[in-house]
Formats: sequence, structure tokens, C-alpha cells
Amino acid sequence: MKNLQNIVGLLEGGFKPLRVAVIGDVMIDRYIWGDVERISPEAPVPVINQTRISARPGGAANVALNLSRLGLQVQMAGFWGDDRDRAELLTLLQADKIDISGMVITRHPTISKTRILGRNQQMLRLDMESSEAIGASECAALVRNAVELARNSDAVILSDYAKGAIYAELCAAVIAAAREKGTPVLVDPKSRDYSIYRGATTVCPNLRELSAATGVESRDVNDLLLAGQKLIRKFDFDYLTVTMSEHGIALLYDDSQVRYPSKAREVFDVTGAGDSVIATLAACVAARLDVETGIQVANTAAAIVVGKIGTAPVTSEELLEELTEHSGSLTEGKVMDASALQTHIAHIQANGGTVVFTNGCFDILHVGHVTLLEACRNLGDYLIVAVNTDKSVGALKGEGRPVNHEAARARVLAALGAVNAVVLFDEATPLELIRKLKPDVLVKGGDYNESTIVGAEDVKSWGGKVVVVPTVNGYSTTSTIERMNKTAKAQAGA
Repeated sequence: MKNLQNIVGLLEGGFKPLRVAVIGDVMIDRYIWGDVERISPEAPVPVINQTRISARPGGAANVALNLSRLGLQVQMAGFWGDDRDRAELLTLLQADKIDISGMVITRHPTISKTRILGRNQQMLRLDMESSEAIGASECAALVRNAVELARNSDAVILSDYAKGAIYAELCAAVIAAAREKGTPVLVDPKSRDYSIYRGATTVCPNLRELSAATGVESRDVNDLLLAGQKLIRKFDFDYLTVTMSEHGIALLYDDSQVRYPSKAREVFDVTGAGDSVIATLAACVAARLDVETGIQVANTAAAIVVGKIGTAPVTSEELLEELTEHSGSLTEGKVMDASALQTHIAHIQANGGTVVFTNGCFDILHVGHVTLLEACRNLGDYLIVAVNTDKSVGALKGEGRPVNHEAARARVLAALGAVNAVVLFDEATPLELIRKLKPDVLVKGGDYNESTIVGAEDVKSWGGKVVVVPTVNGYSTTSTIERMNKTAKAQAGA
């Protein structure tokens, strides 16, 4: 996949500084799980023997949860009631550190959907909501809150479930505030009238929703997508993102279209798949990845979610595993040349991430190295390990070194979870590399001080800091080699 290393970096912590506002219909999804063994004697319905009850954020709240699980900061605005469902939902959202300061309490109940499942098969759904209009003062409060969030976010999602939180006045105010600052706005639509979303960056309908908006039958996919392209021009969207179930995702521009086939996976439940798609796409767009890359990542997220039962978010760990499983070795992908790494960390720093740099020969990896690298990783969001090439090690350490060649040393370091990137350098010191990469934190282990650390003055000159991590006594590559040599001589003498 194009930009895989950038995506990996974002999923490993690069999303952390980014903030996304989710505005829309918030609800709680409750599940009653049980077994079915007989039909009721009172009526021809199955009898569910309840085994457990669970609850999850639903609707716009599930979109927010997806973003949080990908590592982003999330702000949410919408309506909810002053009731037990709100209290339960609040607890769930606070567990993921989702900012609910934009929420408005109304006299209506918090929207809830209760699904009854027998042996993982949905038997019945019970919805609790009010059909009465929200009061004018409450609507005005939501507009104020939503506009404020839009002005302070890297991306905005309007999550429309046709429950009253998304309406023309709010959409116009939010889209205007966001676009004024160049902030992308993504819409998950329910209205047939796309004029209320005018000016959004993208609208993300499924085939049924696009059919309702265009009047073209959803089974005529080619004609339907062509009709969707006309909406782009009509309502001043940048592009449309159409989810097509088993057919994948279509990216529509006013004069072209690209289709991305679905990822093959057993489907258990499509509930929440659209939430995961728009959340993942918004995360990528907020990070300023290109749209095509974002859609491929979103497509992967959808494939993960449909393999779960009920409303469930996709996590950064799941996406990492899925994206790298068929894309070559992740450890190999971490080993980069200086130019590629320079571009990559510039993106991370532009989004508020802290880049940490350390260097060494790392000839025989031991616990002292691991302790150093873990300490480095705790000092920032992205750790670069610069490794001396074989030529450089030989000049520094003398004959017989290194024991392991440079490719092997780099590969082993890349396999460590604390390490985000490995880069080789040929010089005696990493000074040239430090000046090129401009890390935020420079770290060395051992008995160094700032005056003896190569590159320390340079790092401080651009506002960075220098940290010395104490060594772990009794561990060094030289002492390890000496012990091995003594053991070999003793065995030979025996």
C-alpha cells in the first residue's frame, strides 16, 4: 500500500496530537445476549434465556469511539437526555477520554437501541427515542457548541442518523466555520436532500442512501455512481465516498471515479461499519494523508468491523496487524534511508508529535540496549535509532567488529516495539544525520554529559532537549564478547 510507513507511524502514536470534532445523533447501543432452546407456549416466538447484558456507544458516539481507539483526541456535540442511559453512556465515553463538553441536555430521553440476540443471531430490536421536535434554545446551544468545536479541530464529522441533531442551520454554520480555516468536513448522511450538506469536503453514503438522494435504483451501480458525480458539482463537494458493501468503496470526483474492492473476510454483522469507515477516513484526512490512501485504510477498517458482532470500533492495533500482514515485513519497513525518514518525521512534527533520536553500534543487543530504547520511547511519540554501518563500526571498534552485519543489526532493532524507525549512517558520528533530521529530543546512554554528546548544541539550538539515560551495570557488547571468548577458550582447553 502507498504510504504504508506513514500510516504505521500514525497508528503507532502519530495520530495523538490530532483533534476531530464529531457532531451528530448520539445514542447508546445495548445488547441482551442469551440462548434459544424452545418456542414460547404463549405465542410462536423463541424464548431467550438471558446470559448477559452489554452496552456500547452508538451512532455518532460510536464514530467518536472509533477515533479514540485510533489514538486521536475527540470532541463530541449532540443531544442527550437527563436519564440513566445518559449516565451509562457518559461513563463509557469518559473511559475513552472523549470530550463531551459540546453535548446539550434536552427534556427528551437519551436515544437507545436494545438488541436481543439468541446464539449471536439478532432476534429483536427495541428503540427508545422521542419524535417531538427539539426546543429552539437547545438547538441554538448545539449550533454554538458545534461551531466552537469546528473552529478548533483538524477535521469535522457530521454524523446524521436522522434523529434531530443534524439540520440545515447547524450544517451551514459548522461547514462555514470549518472551511474558513481549511478544515475538512466529512458527512455520514441520512437526509435525501444533500443541499443541507452543501460545501462539505465529502459525503459518505452507502448505495441505498445514494439511491434515495439521486432517485436512481441502487442495483444499477454504474448509473448510480454517475448520478452521484452530478451531486458533487451541484452541491460543491470535493468528492463523494460511497460504501458499496461487498463491492468495496468508490471514490467519486466530478469527472472521474476509482473503485476499491472490499477486503475478503467472513461477515458476521455490518452494524457500525459505516461509522468505522468515516472515522478512519477522517483520521487520515486530519493527518493530511491523500484521500486515496485514506480510503484504502478505511476499507481495511470496514473489513475488520464486519467480522465482529454488534457495534464495535476498530483499534489501531487491529489496523496495524491487518495492513502489514499482506504488505511485506513491518520490521523491514521501519528501516529507512535518511531522505525518506526526513520527509516522514517532518509530517509527524507538523502535527505536534515529538521525535526522539538515539544512536549506537548495537552490535550484540542486550538488556542495557533495550532499557535505553524503552526510556527513549517514553520521552516522545516517535523514536529513531541511528546505527553505525559496518565500515563505521570497524573504524571505531577495531578488527573483528562488528560481530553482526549492519542489515542484521538494523532488522533486529526494527523488530522492537519501542522503535519506530532505524537509519544507518556511515560517518564516525551521527552529527550530519542529526542536523538533517532535526529531532526534538537527543538521547545517549552511559556516562555522557551534554558537553560530550555529539549534536547536543545543535539540538538545543532549534529548541530541542538532550537527555542522558544511565546504563544498566554489568551489560555491554564488549564485556559480552569477552565472556564469550573466555568460554570458548575454556571449552577448547578442556
